[in-house]
Amino acid sequence: MNIKIIEVSTQKELKQFTAFTNKLYRNEKNYIPVLENKELETLNPKKNAASEYCQSKLWLAMRNNEVLGRIAGIINTKYNKKTNTNYARFGWFDFINDQDVAHALLATAENWARENKMDVMHGPLGFTSFDASGVLVDGFEEMPTSFGHYNYSYYMDILEKEGYEKEVDWIEFRIKVPAQIPEKIIKFSEYIKQRYQVHEIELKSKKQMLDYVDDFFAILNKSYAHLFAFNELSVKQKEQIKKEFFGILQTEYVCFIDDNNNQLVAFGISTPSLAKALKKANGRIFPFGFYHLIKALKQNDTAELLLVGVDNKYKNKGLTAIIFNKIMHTFIQKGIKNVETTRELEENSSVQQLWSKYDFRQHKRARCYIKKLDTY
Repeated sequence: MNIKIIEVSTQKELKQFTAFTNKLYRNEKNYIPVLENKELETLNPKKNAASEYCQSKLWLAMRNNEVLGRIAGIINTKYNKKTNTNYARFGWFDFINDQDVAHALLATAENWARENKMDVMHGPLGFTSFDASGVLVDGFEEMPTSFGHYNYSYYMDILEKEGYEKEVDWIEFRIKVPAQIPEKIIKFSEYIKQRYQVHEIELKSKKQMLDYVDDFFAILNKSYAHLFAFNELSVKQKEQIKKEFFGILQTEYVCFIDDNNNQLVAFGISTPSLAKALKKANGRIFPFGFYHLIKALKQNDTAELLLVGVDNKYKNKGLTAIIFNKIMHTFIQKGIKNVETTRELEENSSVQQLWSKYDFRQHKRARCYIKKLDTY
């Protein structure tokens, strides 16, 4: 097939790497272009704070100067040390519907992993859990969330033909916002507050929200420590996330809970959906993308539940009910009709129990694949 694999080494090649999906999915209504500048920074070791403990390579599959596919190879040394494994990750894996192209890309990444003494390859995964993960295996007719990733249905079959098997699945839900919150949910929320002497913090400004950012990351690192593919965020990563992520948050869509010592013990973070706005922006903030994003934050009928975290000493004590009760009040006040959950592990029943009191449907599923590498 005359497929040539080249390692990305120039800015031009990097831009080809990030732009490939826009070409591949140009006629797909449910594809959401990534923000080009953000993608370029994530894939630049000098700008991505995760490069402190990750090594990576990027490759393009070419034929006659035309890009046919792309793949990233990543070794997260912090995660490997935490789990006592020698795992390499593949990510940013996109390709035309051609087994030979996919094989050439995967073989290149796998050989690189072997050269670095890795014995397992899994993915798609990014540098951290804040990067897009998984191959969509169900829900192709649905639009992804703002931070999700869309792919064609042929990805699954091609990966399995290359010897990859399911490692974990993430699922997503769509929840209808009721006209009013059921009385029993309100009463249960109040009961939990009184029993454990915890309170919702009335956030009046972004500055006040940022006053809790250190406690937020402390809870995030501890409560997410057991989750698949997660590793503790470094100081530089915290600063990077604080700058990029907290800037778009609105206090009404955030729930912080503290105890009698004014110590943050739980959080829930949601936002109006930016999915349609990002599609209209077509990967660019300027000149018009910024307008679409601001409009989506102010006028929207769909919200996304991004993160929920509870201090380990309050785990399984019902604090998530307080969080969802508060955020659901905001949704009703703001005219939000539907809530999209971001990808959560299919066995995460404690979070999924929250939806059981509402009209919901599980509508998307993504998969992380794994393959043991032969050593020579």
